[in-house]
Formats: sequence, C-alpha cells, structure tokens
Amino acid sequence: MADISNEESYPNIRESWRVLGTIILFQLLFGIIVKPFETTFGKELTSLISYVLTMGVTFVIIHRKRINRQETSNYDFGIGSIKIILLLCVATVAIEIGIIAPIISQIPMPDYMQKILLGDGSSTGVYSFITIVIAAPILEELIFRGIILNGLLKSYSPLKSIIISSLLFGLVHLNPWQFIGASIIGILSGWVYFKTNKLNLSIIIHMTTNFLAFLGQYFNSRDVNLTKSTSEYSLTELYGGTTNLIIILTIAITIALSSIYLLDKEFRKK
Repeated sequence: MADISNEESYPNIRESWRVLGTIILFQLLFGIIVKPFETTFGKELTSLISYVLTMGVTFVIIHRKRINRQETSNYDFGIGSIKIILLLCVATVAIEIGIIAPIISQIPMPDYMQKILLGDGSSTGVYSFITIVIAAPILEELIFRGIILNGLLKSYSPLKSIIISSLLFGLVHLNPWQFIGASIIGILSGWVYFKTNKLNLSIIIHMTTNFLAFLGQYFNSRDVNLTKSTSEYSLTELYGGTTNLIIILTIAITIALSSIYLLDKEFRKK
C-alpha cells in the first residue's frame, strides 16, 4: 500500500524519532533532578514523580505541536463493549504467556537486569503500582498511540505506521527484554487503535500487560510458595515441564489467535 500524502499531519517518521529522543533526554534530566529527594520521599515515590514529569512534559510538548500543526487534537476515550474489553484482556494474557515469554526466555539476563525487571522487593508498593499499572499505560498510550500512531496513520500505510510506532514504543524501554514485549504488545495495541480509534482500548491492553509485570515483581520479591526466586527458573520449570510447556504454549497461542479473530469480527460491526 502506498504512503498517503498528508504533509500537515504530526508527527511524521522523523518527528516520531525526535519524540523518542525527547523522552530519553527527559528521563535523564528528571532522574537527576529528583535523585536528591530519594532519601526523603523514598525510591518508589521519586520514581513516580520522575516518570510523570518525563512523560507528562513530553506529552504536553508534542500535544501543543500537533495543535499548532493541525489546529485540533482530539482523543477518543470511548470504552467499547464489555465483550471487547474481555477479549482484549484474554488476548493480551495469552500473547504474554504463549509468545512473549518464550522469546524473552531465550535471551540471557544479567543479575542487575533481573533485579530491575523482576523486582528486588523495592518496587512492589503502592507508588510502584501507580507508576506501572496506571500512569504508564495512560501516558504512554497518549504519546505512542494517541499522537505518534495517529499522526503516522495520516501519512503512511496502516502496516508501516503500526510497525514504526510499535518499534519506537519498544525502544523507549531501553533494554532488549522489554523491547521485545513492548513491540509485540504495541502491534496489538496499534491494530486495535487503527480499527477503533479508541485510546481507552489500547490503555486496557497496556494496563493488563503491566499488571502482569507487577505481579511478577511482587511474587519474585517474596518467593511465594517457591523454593527459589522466579528469575532462577527456566521457562520449562516455570511451566511445569516440557510436556506442560508444549501444551500451555499451544493453548495460549490458540486462545490469542481466536481472541484476535473475534475482536476483528466485533470491530467490523462498527
């Protein structure tokens, strides 16, 4: 499909890369600014403040740029039907279990990254929950789907727009493990946004993904009913053996594909 000519849309591909650079720059800047307050407010609260400043300021800047370019900037927060929401949650969980986890498990993870991604007990409180499960899905979807993907769709083909926005979404996480997961989930979110133009549906997908990640950190930090940390288990061990692994992956992939098929049918009714 040929690219669509629309010079007035914001952002184009080059500007989308600038948004990514802006986020990374603000991560460094606000991370340095709030660091001295960590001893007073604690690591979790200062991380929340730094994150909201990073994504919030970025959103305000690019939101104003889009208004200046297009003289309008609307976001559809329609929730959709309960059936669609349930299918989205089921598809997301199935993709995490059947596709993302097996791929990520093949990439060796250093100890320091295990502490960051899987939790060391310092990122499982209420402020971390707010950051991971509430703030991140809302702010990141506003930026990557609400502005970046929305703008790209006006200038390029749907496939190209979804892939580019998803890769940028993966890259902003700055590590290969989250890059893979975020890019794959970003494709699902991008497809849903393209089909519906409803930002809340993408937010629900993102919240589901991040809630699973938060649960992983929680259980890993407490070793609940485990003889060792979850990070020390192979995927085969976590899934209960080779036979269970094959069965679980087959079921998960089947559920994911079936859910996406049913979602497509629902979207076509609109």
